[in-house]
Amino acid sequence: MTTEKQPQSPLDDAPKSVQLAVDLIQLLEENNIDTETAIAALQITLDDFKRKQQTTD
Repeated sequence: MTTEKQPQSPLDDAPKSVQLAVDLIQLLEENNIDTETAIAALQITLDDFKRKQQTTD
């Protein structure tokens, strides 16, 4: 049985943060989220994660 290698995407070797950013952009675009709403939601998310980071440091 021969196993074929899947073509590797340049994203496969990118840092996890870049991969996640691409996924988030795709999710927002596919769901037609307007820019202002996306920015507001991302800011809330960023603030939340920064707060969580401060409590674990």
